Order: sequence, then structure tokens, then C-alpha cells
Amino acid sequence: MKKAAIILNPYAGNKQLVDNIDYVVKKIEEGYSEVILHKTKEEGDGGRFLAEIADDVDLIIGAGGDGTIHELVNALCPLENRPTFAILPGGTCNDFSRAIGMDQDPFKAVDQILENRIEKLDVGHCSTNYFLNFWGIGLITQVSANIDSQVKDRFGRLSYYLSTAQTVKNYESFHLEIDSPDFNYSGDASMLIVGNGPFTGGIRAFFPDTDIQDGKFDILIVKEPSLRLILDAVQSKLLNTTPANKDLLYYKTSSLSVTATPDQLIDCDGERNARTPATLENLKNYLSVIVGQFPV
Repeated sequence: MKKAAIILNPYAGNKQLVDNIDYVVKKIEEGYSEVILHKTKEEGDGGRFLAEIADDVDLIIGAGGDGTIHELVNALCPLENRPTFAILPGGTCNDFSRAIGMDQDPFKAVDQILENRIEKLDVGHCSTNYFLNFWGIGLITQVSANIDSQVKDRFGRLSYYLSTAQTVKNYESFHLEIDSPDFNYSGDASMLIVGNGPFTGGIRAFFPDTDIQDGKFDILIVKEPSLRLILDAVQSKLLNTTPANKDLLYYKTSSLSVTATPDQLIDCDGERNARTPATLENLKNYLSVIVGQFPV
């Protein structure tokens, strides 16, 4: 029997997890001899606790939304000896938990964790940040920044699309330079998305066929700040077709360097705390994660 730790954000989502955390702990105890529970109180608590106990546990369970998971992954990935990671989804979109086939009912996800199906998954790395879902600049960053927290609480995933419609009206493009082993780009752009997982904002939009074990990023460049282009990009990937629009470009690569003029605010799995230029690397099969119905 092994040891597990649950790191819970009690404010995530509709608080379903925190209201039923005793049940969750008891279920995890069916498969582990000791279960430690830590409830975060402020940003950074989860990462600090993970760093303290990582050498003493076999499994770390992140219980919360995408922000909680991002914080924990960024504390876990720099470690030389990394315990297995698992996710109990509890936020608005829960993008990476969807990517690995975890049930969005957290109580069913507990049962999946106890099945202990482990896969080694890719992780994106940029400067000091690691990411599971996406890295982006341009329109995607502004859309996320412009979402009203009250609208997000009320409309959930729909708030991202409401914000897109509002943001694109007044958005101006920038000059983008990309160097990579597989392609180069120099020209105007309104958005660059570097995808690791297939979900963005809770749906399989831009990269529904992403393989998070192939060591490759999926790259989308949108040249013009047009809502029609964004919809074309979403539709083409939903239908698994090549976009007919010349202003939509798709590539795959394992690493790339990005510069922008003027420099752009970076959105890294929802966290916006750095600007271009940047160098990104896909760390193939870097993290051991308990998965559900995978691949999905």
C-alpha cells in the first residue's frame, strides 16, 4: 500500500469537491495506506505544499480547476523525482482532465484514480513555466483577460466565446517571427496558439486530434483579427478538414522560438505573467499521470 496526497482548492468551481471531501478521502484510502489532505488558502499554497511532501508520497492528486492544476504542475515538473500525478476536476473548463479522459463528475473520477491506469504524457516548457494545455499570444490572451469574473461564474465556458466576439472587434494584428526545426514564419498575425492538449476553453476546438504522447506541439497561426477566421479554424478542426482559408496556418513541431513586434503578453494555461520573446520545448513523456478513458 502506498501514500497519497490530495491538494484541494476549496474555492474551485461550485465547491462540490470541498463539500464532499470526506467522501473523497475515504475512497482514496481504499487504495492507499495513508492519505494526506491539504486545503489551499491563497495562491502558491498548493505548490509549496507539493514541494514539501513530494519525496514522501507516491501519488499527488490535484483537486480543483485549471489554475490549481497549473500551479501544481509547475511545482512538480522541476523535481528530479516526480511522484505520479492525478486530477479531480473541479473548475469551469477542466481542460487537461478532459484531455486525459477523466470523468467530469469528480466522484466518478475518484474511481478512475483508484484504477491506477498510468501514462507518461508530454509537458510544454517555456522559460520557467510548464504547461499542459496551451501557450498563446495575441487574440487568445486578450479574450482571456477580458472575461468578466461574474460572467464566467454565470455562463461558464460560454463566457470565452462571448468575450471573443467582443474582443475581436477592436483588435489589431502584430508582426510575428517563428523559428523551428519544422517550419519558419515571418509576417502579420492576430493570434498564435501552441497546443499540447486538445481542449481550449472546455471544447475540442483548434486541436481535436492532438497526441499528448508524440513529443510535438500543434501550432495555429491566425493572420487577421477576424471572428470569421476564428470560426473557420474551429469548424475545420471539428470536421477534421484542412482549412480552406489562406489566413489560417497549421504546423507541428517539437520546439520553437517566438518573437513579436510589438512584444506580446503570453497566456500560458490561463496564467498571464510574461511577455515575448520566448522559446518553447515539448518535453516528451515527461510526467506520469493517472488517466481515464485514454486516448479520447
